[in-house]
Amino acid sequence: MIKAKNLTKKFKDFIAVDHINIEVPKGQIFGFLGPNGAGKTTTIRMLTGTLKPTEGEIEILGLDMKKNEIEIKRRIGVVPDEPKIYNHLKGFEYLEFVMDIYNTNNSETLNRINELCKAFEVNYLEKLISDMSHGMKQKLILISVLMRKPEVIFLDEPTVGLDAKSAKILKELLKKYSEQGTTIFLTTHILEIAEKMCDVIAIINKGKIIAQGTIDGLKKQSGSKNKTLEDLFLELTAQEEDIKRIVESL
Repeated sequence: MIKAKNLTKKFKDFIAVDHINIEVPKGQIFGFLGPNGAGKTTTIRMLTGTLKPTEGEIEILGLDMKKNEIEIKRRIGVVPDEPKIYNHLKGFEYLEFVMDIYNTNNSETLNRINELCKAFEVNYLEKLISDMSHGMKQKLILISVLMRKPEVIFLDEPTVGLDAKSAKILKELLKKYSEQGTTIFLTTHILEIAEKMCDVIAIINKGKIIAQGTIDGLKKQSGSKNKTLEDLFLELTAQEEDIKRIVESL
């Protein structure tokens, strides 16, 4: 459902993503982890067609991104790291706008909006987006994606700004969708979420994928079954000793 081969992005002399390879089958929750600036968001932007790669090939749903960009965008959903939406619209106007773009302005979608609004306690669709908090906007973005039931969903730090109940509902909903065949590509800094949710995890650092596999597989590679994902992450990204040094110096 998601395939990247030798995917690379350069910004002048800086290599943000360096010849990475990814394959995600149908129904899998794929966790993409890394420190700030490691290349996670740049990778998602390339995979979703909002940023052109310098090198490499991308296939989504078996379709070549270079030849089928609009068809791919019609069938996927993207929750970005920042909820950048039109401030001059009201909440319901934004959802209507998205429905019209995707030609899904029908009773089925409206029913799903009502269900999702109840689930995430969104009772502010009459409010201007400019008057909404970050968390309120994040819920609106989530509803605008989930109401369409896309075949592949990309989420970049989706729980940032959400209250505990909404974050839990989102996590359980994504699990349910994956069981129904939806493919999930997820980035998060909350390693506990990744450890509990993801079928496979890839860790990127300085633009390169340095580890990839199941949680159990990564633990076996490290030589210890008792390590948490946090331990593995810090060890692989060479931050463990740095943390000790910083704490000792404070």
